[in-house]
Amino acid sequence: VQLQASWGGFVQSGDSLRLSCTASSSAISDYVIGWFRQAPGNEREFVATISRGGRRTDYGDSVKRRFTISRDNAKNMVSLQMNSLEPDDTAVYYCAARSSVTGATYSKQYDYNNWGQGTLVTVSS
Repeated sequence: VQLQASWGGFVQSGDSLRLSCTASSSAISDYVIGWFRQAPGNEREFVATISRGGRRTDYGDSVKRRFTISRDNAKNMVSLQMNSLEPDDTAVYYCAARSSVTGATYSKQYDYNNWGQGTLVTVSS
């Protein structure tokens, strides 16, 4: 599956953004999707994940209660709604996919074998 993350941008602290991860060449419904981010000088960090059917989600501690992951398999897309953005949220955001036959979610980078190009989110104070 080929993935493309999009709709990053430059926002002010407290603003919201909604990122999209679209899939091509395969149905996104076959995959668990994860969002990760990497800030300059930092390691890549887990942000959120959603099971194939969308019933199960999981979030990194730093984004809980602010970010929401969702999916629309009919549109072949997973979204990441980011509210109350902070300067520490500044990073390149990546979506990733792994096939699964269960309703599991995965929060480790090594669990994923398909990665898209990232989209930059910059939050100014």
